[in-house]
Amino acid sequence: QVELVESGGGSVQVGGSLMLSCKASSGYIFKSCGMGWYRQGPGKERELVSRINKNGVTVTADSVKGRFTISQERANNMLFLQMTSLQIEDTAVYYCRADCTATYWGQGTQVTVSS
Repeated sequence: QVELVESGGGSVQVGGSLMLSCKASSGYIFKSCGMGWYRQGPGKERELVSRINKNGVTVTADSVKGRFTISQERANNMLFLQMTSLQIEDTAVYYCRADCTATYWGQGTQVTVSS
């Protein structure tokens, strides 16, 4: 069973920064699965923010490119999302996801950006 636990969300003003973390239950995940961050804003569908495959190749949504950076620390089974220059439209619940033979989601962490 794969377990993903996010942390690091919170409330921040426009222009601020946050670092999200996702702890995976097993190192197997980073060796065999693609990992990613997704978000769901109020009244919106869940969307890709950024993902990284098992070879370290990343894909980032245009809306956050240049502001958000995905990274991983395989030794500690950790996935990160560094978010800078946050905007009000970045307000959402952020989810960690693992794409293995099945897809697994974390419980989400709320990010609220205010003016």
